[in-house]
Amino acid sequence: MTTQPPPASIAILGGGTAGWMAACLMARAWPSTRITVIESPEIGIVGVGEGSTPQLKALFDTLGIAEADWMPAADATYKAGIAFHGWADDTPSYFHPFAGQIDLHTQGAFFASTRARRLGADVGAHPDRFFLNARLAAAGRAPLAAANFPFRIGYGYHFDAHKVGAVLRDHALTRGVGHLPRRVTEVVVGDDGNVARLMLDAGDAVTAELFVDASGFRSVIAQGALCVPFRSFANNLFADRAVVLPTPRGETLPVQTKATALSAGWAWDIPLTTRTGNGYVYSSRHLSADAAETELRAHLRLLDADVAARHLTMKVGRVETSWTANCLAIGLAQGFIEPLEATALHIVQATIEDFIAAQSKGERDTFNAAIARRYEGIRDYIVAHYRLNRRRGAFWLENAANGDLSDDLKAIMTAWFTGRDVAEVIAARDLAGYYAPMSWEVLFAGYGHFPDAARLRSSPPVADLGAVDVFLDGCLLNFPDHQAAPDRTRRMP
Repeated sequence: MTTQPPPASIAILGGGTAGWMAACLMARAWPSTRITVIESPEIGIVGVGEGSTPQLKALFDTLGIAEADWMPAADATYKAGIAFHGWADDTPSYFHPFAGQIDLHTQGAFFASTRARRLGADVGAHPDRFFLNARLAAAGRAPLAAANFPFRIGYGYHFDAHKVGAVLRDHALTRGVGHLPRRVTEVVVGDDGNVARLMLDAGDAVTAELFVDASGFRSVIAQGALCVPFRSFANNLFADRAVVLPTPRGETLPVQTKATALSAGWAWDIPLTTRTGNGYVYSSRHLSADAAETELRAHLRLLDADVAARHLTMKVGRVETSWTANCLAIGLAQGFIEPLEATALHIVQATIEDFIAAQSKGERDTFNAAIARRYEGIRDYIVAHYRLNRRRGAFWLENAANGDLSDDLKAIMTAWFTGRDVAEVIAARDLAGYYAPMSWEVLFAGYGHFPDAARLRSSPPVADLGAVDVFLDGCLLNFPDHQAAPDRTRRMP
């Protein structure tokens, strides 16, 4: 196989977190490439969510940016996972933990307990009891242990998206990336179907061998100039709007995102060191913008508060091909899945890293298929949250009755409800790279999808839950209070 040389020049249209992430990673991979970010000073960053998956830690580690440097600059806090409240009327809450090495010692007990309960045994199977990160969140402990604790803990972050973009911008500039605070007025496509140049507001032009479209939902190059088709996920993800309303920081500093089901969607609660980020993701077919804002204000007890809300429109779906001609679409220009599991930056990062690898091999089709598969794998997990809900109300009942499901999701649901091995189905369909069996079983069990209690038979436990408690409670002693953790200066290796 012939190795392709890196692009001699790259023009990135759009800054924000996605554009500057691309600049950082491409400058690291291709230090001799001339990279320029063109960022209109008139267009702000659209921050729909301010949380991440553990992959963001890997990004900063790859770039060599210490937590002690970037976290204070971005008002960042640690995130052990997501607490879901009210998604089932008879099951108040459950916690979706980020996976870590320690879970290998308890997830076997969890899987055995969930399967036994699915088959009719009256054994405890609520996920919160089995995983360390759930206990960290309940105790308000940061997922940072002393050096003598021999297990890696999976964690993400909460942050101000604007400020993370600024951190990445400053890092990119130190790596020689150029920055043009200009407005693009036209994308010129040549007769060969490739982007030839970007025309700027003063009449001059930017040429490049590769163009990266990070222009947000406008998708100026990919969907605009190159007419790349967009595949909507509206048939199985109904939420298409959000209303955002920040509030002051609370007295405590949680180590979790909170996702609370409301009448036509869900509200997020994201703790930063300086404020709390709040928002309501909802379906415009089921709720007006004014009604959504009122419901969010009532949820936050801010009906009479003079705090301005911001309304956002979400275009949920993905482009058919992320790499088209000499253009790579990333971020909102590439696609968007609502922020329920905070996957937006994860997809951006995966797209850029996979593109860097694929470009050298000339594997355009393989790359496009893999990114499309990633979008759909993540989509299926988000869809499952809605399809498996156990709430009343038009929005929730419509979701629960939705039959527009992928074959993969149908197979996983069938495995759970028929008592089969969920992990076996996920492995057979090669889905663990998107969400592992632990995450899927936490979702089903957290919603309480087991036979009715009256039908369960008395049974001895299949796992020693007392031993699980002793083990996890002992582990918990190694972790500091989250209130002090953002001030720590030591970066975990």
